[in-house]
Amino acid sequence: MRHRARFQLLGLVALTLAAACDSSDKLSPSSETPVATTPSTGDSAISVPTDSSATPIDSTSMVPDSTAVLDSTGAPVATSFATGTQPGIVFGSYGMTATDLNSIHTGILNGGSITETNVGPLLAAIKAKGGRLVLKMCMGADKYVKNPDGTFSLTKWKSLVDRFKKANLGPYIADGTLIGHFLIDEPQRTAKWGGKIISQATVEAMAQYSKTIWPTLPTFVRVVPSWLASAPVTYRALDAGWLQYGSGKGDPGNMVASETAIAKNKGLGLLIGLNILDGGNGSSGVHGWSRGKWAMSASEIKNYGTALLKNSYACGFYNWTYQYFGPTYYARSDVKSAMTTLSGLARNHARTSCRQ
Repeated sequence: MRHRARFQLLGLVALTLAAACDSSDKLSPSSETPVATTPSTGDSAISVPTDSSATPIDSTSMVPDSTAVLDSTGAPVATSFATGTQPGIVFGSYGMTATDLNSIHTGILNGGSITETNVGPLLAAIKAKGGRLVLKMCMGADKYVKNPDGTFSLTKWKSLVDRFKKANLGPYIADGTLIGHFLIDEPQRTAKWGGKIISQATVEAMAQYSKTIWPTLPTFVRVVPSWLASAPVTYRALDAGWLQYGSGKGDPGNMVASETAIAKNKGLGLLIGLNILDGGNGSSGVHGWSRGKWAMSASEIKNYGTALLKNSYACGFYNWTYQYFGPTYYARSDVKSAMTTLSGLARNHARTSCRQ
């Protein structure tokens, strides 16, 4: 327990946009601390609370990246992972900021403290580093899109998304810096949503709403295609499902093959990734963020990720999570080496579209 306490104490220093985790959301990448803002009127306006204690990650605490590509003179070579001609797929983690992008991590996934006001500077900073962003527009934590009984509120969700109508996202969608709208996390988990799922039809309705505002912005939901296919819904606006692999889910190669076949049948793309901090088998000896869970060892990260990336259909690779003790764990030499291997595989991966 002392080992777990030490890592969690280190994690407190690294709490980024998501210090206030909703108690029902520990296993998901949607536990973020929001910045105060006033949503524009959509179906209805909602009040978003202020959290004056929220502080961003101090990225200077990270070990400097030593894997940058250098030219013959020893100077860093600029890379542009956002351009249409750059090969490969994005490789990143939830909870990173633009300052964390480097030759290993080429993309971030975030939402909670990103508003219509600060999203422009954030996208500019990401573009300057050649990175890519998947944006969650509904404040991150699930509680901001719930009815009093804990069930999902499409009205509240739309109101939060409507804020971003004020932002000039179009150029960043066009140049590939903003690569997706992360609609919602784990709609299948009844424990998160007042004992009820967010239905597949509602997920498609969310994607349709997003497309009325940003027609060319890909829409993602973090749930496997097999769940999306378990209801008689034709997905025209939803672009991709999501396989976040953990050690208890069986052989990763078999699982990604199965989910790919289902995604293709439903006309969906597929994002993949690893549950780094809670998806290990215990071999790391490092307690995970959630009670009873384990962080993945470097060997697990490399082996599971390699198996997933052998699948040519995947359109992006995002891990959970850089929050909590992620900055400390990611900086370990063995973990960084494993991440470097996977990032190289992602860069050499077929450049697959999430819009199928």
